Amino acid sequence: MERITERLISWASVLEGQTREQALRASLLPFVHPRVALMPDAHLGLGATVGSVIPTERAVIPAAVGVDIGCGMIAVRTQFTADDLAGRSLTPLRTSIEGAVPLSAGVSNRTVHASAEPRVAELETLAAETGFEPGERAGRWRLQLGTLGSGNHFIEVSLDEQDRVWAFLHSGSRGVGNKIARHHIGVARELCRKGHIRLPDRDLAYLVEDTEEFAAYLGELRWAQHYALLNRDEMMDRVLACLSEFLDVPVVEQERVNCHHNFTEQERHFGRTLWVTRKGAIEAREGQPGLIPGSMGTRSYVVSGLGNPLSLCSAPHGAGRQFSRTAARKRFTREQLREAMVGIEFRDIKAFLDEIPAAYKDIDQVMADAADLVTIRHTLRQVVNVKGD
Repeated sequence: MERITERLISWASVLEGQTREQALRASLLPFVHPRVALMPDAHLGLGATVGSVIPTERAVIPAAVGVDIGCGMIAVRTQFTADDLAGRSLTPLRTSIEGAVPLSAGVSNRTVHASAEPRVAELETLAAETGFEPGERAGRWRLQLGTLGSGNHFIEVSLDEQDRVWAFLHSGSRGVGNKIARHHIGVARELCRKGHIRLPDRDLAYLVEDTEEFAAYLGELRWAQHYALLNRDEMMDRVLACLSEFLDVPVVEQERVNCHHNFTEQERHFGRTLWVTRKGAIEAREGQPGLIPGSMGTRSYVVSGLGNPLSLCSAPHGAGRQFSRTAARKRFTREQLREAMVGIEFRDIKAFLDEIPAAYKDIDQVMADAADLVTIRHTLRQVVNVKGD
């Protein structure tokens, strides 16, 4: 851990200069207490750094939560082993998953699946209790429950160090979470503008406790966080059904872990009640299970938190980008992507070039940097990769 200033500490051994400056700006906000903590995978974000933990008193920064509210990971360990997959082409499994889960930005289901109906009902009840209509933010939110998205979101079938089969995926609150976030980022900007509040970055605009605007954001934020969690559960159930059909044996779940990495919660730290915003960071209290995926083609990790108080009981959420998508497309080739994905069943298309592992930080270095934040319980290696373009 490096103490950059009294208000900024970092676990990132690789920290680009612009990222460092961005985090410094956020750390100087007067309501940040006691300091911002950068995770090993820190990189540039909108207003606030991706891979940062920002504790605030009586205020929340909507852009620091991010536009994919509640984004996170879910993993399930099954009873299957590598022997159950041996000698089989995994292409039918991949295409089955691609057919069961709508992929890519903006996609939706044709109808609300039967498995999604009770989850939709739960979200409708929560919205009514919250006092808002999610359809006013995104009319297709019901149809998007159980859809993946694009970018670094993925579905994988992996093997652990004992050759046990896991299903693993990464996604968030889809279009409705994005619309909720952008609305309240705009509200915060306008309030700060009207209040003549000078900000180091307009995307650090904030909402203050005991105001209507804060209460409205918090209610919709919590709803979107729950939407993201149920979205992952819905997709995972479909993936497990595909795996069951592929092997012609019902899946028996041995373990399920579902965790956010873009969220805000009120927590107690350093003797104070704080709003802890984790943007690209997971909660890692002592003994708490968590998931840290690598990039496309690399290892992922099932971890247990160490409850490090300096990190506000947090840990990284993945490898973290090293090159922008534009830079990656210019720098790397399809052949390099194919080389990185040797032995993994994946859809070989040009659109995934900006997700090549070399565009990300080395996940092994990230995990080494996180040694005092988490312990590794399982190391996963992919055998099937599914992404949206």
